[in-house]
Amino acid sequence: MRSYARGMRHSHRIAQLVSTAQKIEHKVLESELQALLIEAELIRTYQPQYNILLKDDKTPLYLYITKEDFPRILQLRKKELVKQKYVGGTLLGPFPSAYQLKEVLKIIRPIFPWCNKLVTPGPQRSPQDQKPCFYYHLDLCPGACIGAVSAEEYQANIKNLVLFLRGKSREVTTRLKTELAYQVTLEAFEKAAKLRDALAHIENVVDKPYRLKPNLTLPALTANEAKDGIVFLKQMLSTYLALPKQHPLRRIEGYDVSNSSGTNASVALVTFIDGTAEPSEYRLFNIRTLNTPNDYQMMKEAVIRRQNNLEWGRPDLLVIDGGKGQLRAALSVWQQPTPIISIAKNPDRIIIPKLSWPVVSHNLPISTKKLEYHILELPATHPGLVLIQKIRNEAHRFSKKQHTKRRTNSMFE
Repeated sequence: MRSYARGMRHSHRIAQLVSTAQKIEHKVLESELQALLIEAELIRTYQPQYNILLKDDKTPLYLYITKEDFPRILQLRKKELVKQKYVGGTLLGPFPSAYQLKEVLKIIRPIFPWCNKLVTPGPQRSPQDQKPCFYYHLDLCPGACIGAVSAEEYQANIKNLVLFLRGKSREVTTRLKTELAYQVTLEAFEKAAKLRDALAHIENVVDKPYRLKPNLTLPALTANEAKDGIVFLKQMLSTYLALPKQHPLRRIEGYDVSNSSGTNASVALVTFIDGTAEPSEYRLFNIRTLNTPNDYQMMKEAVIRRQNNLEWGRPDLLVIDGGKGQLRAALSVWQQPTPIISIAKNPDRIIIPKLSWPVVSHNLPISTKKLEYHILELPATHPGLVLIQKIRNEAHRFSKKQHTKRRTNSMFE
């Protein structure tokens, strides 16, 4: 950090960064790998003005491990996954940044080497198949391309790679130590040496148990909880809904249904402006068309009535209290270019339809027959989740209050 303030010659961009910076904050992390991943996530989330790397607006990147005798490791964009039908295999991600994923793979490939050459197993191998790939000469390929490793050994290595990427480093270490002891008893000292080196690499990369995954718990960079919630929520919707970065989240509306076995039903609409509750914009829909328990139909009625009153203001996001059923009901009648998500409980998880917005054309509702969903279980401290929980809780409180009032009035009647 001192090098930035020594007055040495900087590029115009860095000079501006130094002259406009007002304060420096730091956070101590467990390893260099964790610092790398969190730095990438923070830049992707906050989109700081002077950072160039990691700010691309491309669709999320996935790691796909093919289902073959000698599995390959492929980096695929979301669009490629949609267009091409991959059968079997293992999908990891999404990783928000190609740079982030590249750095992670660079770190772990010496530990779990792999070959990306399409290998023909057994006697069908042609002379061309016997030619080693480029990475074999760098000790980053175990020799699948020249038949130097069996399919069983290679698949065991890939299995450890997948476990490691899923954060199960302890399990990987235990498996490698067991295999090391076994190879020593067989006096297979060359294989044992490779296993020993792999264990040493793991210890160097991760000093403490660390969950290596794309959805990291990031430190908040501002003291404004509402602002952080909006920033993180924007990043989430950009990743899973392909929502443009410039899409505003100024007005967010939350919906909740409250009733007693279908009677005295109410649907509450609460409004948050810039991440803060705005009670003057709250609305209530008393449901009088139903007297039987049908939360989905009640939600449909409320959403339809909301669209008949666009003079209240156009929402930038709708948050439904409930699971896939409630979300599906709202989507089936919604005719505005506004994204809709929901939050289910026990445990709290955010449900996002697998759609790219805007999806509405010619004012037709969205077809929900074959709709699939992203289910996000985020850390309890995730600012985006905290904001959604606040909206859900406020909608529940408001609908419960109206339902209790209606039930009391009906008792007196």
